Amino acid sequence: MTTPEYDWWWGKRVNENVPMSSQENTRPIEEHLQVIPSELEIIKQDFEKRSSELEKKIEQLEKEKIQLGSDVDVQKLEAEKMRKRKNKAEEDLGSLKIYYKKLRLSIRTIGLGKISEQWR
Repeated sequence: MTTPEYDWWWGKRVNENVPMSSQENTRPIEEHLQVIPSELEIIKQDFEKRSSELEKKIEQLEKEKIQLGSDVDVQKLEAEKMRKRKNKAEEDLGSLKIYYKKLRLSIRTIGLGKISEQWR
């Protein structure tokens, strides 16, 4: 035989050993089954991502190196051409100086030296 108070208490009693589902804490089953990566997996993923970024950077730098190498080759060729032109110009200048000296000498020997000195 039970009293009405006991029946009321029995109806309100919560068994703390049995989990009760509440609507506010309800999550879909997919969330419960979702795999949570370990710290090692997270570090590995970060490492792979950083490694991929660095590989792309290396490829870009290698392309720039090749481009700069070809630019250097072009500059070397242009410098060599300029050096050849300079040497040719110096040779021509030397030839002109020799020709000028010979011309002055021949002018003096002919006797036109006095006339050219008068023009000055």
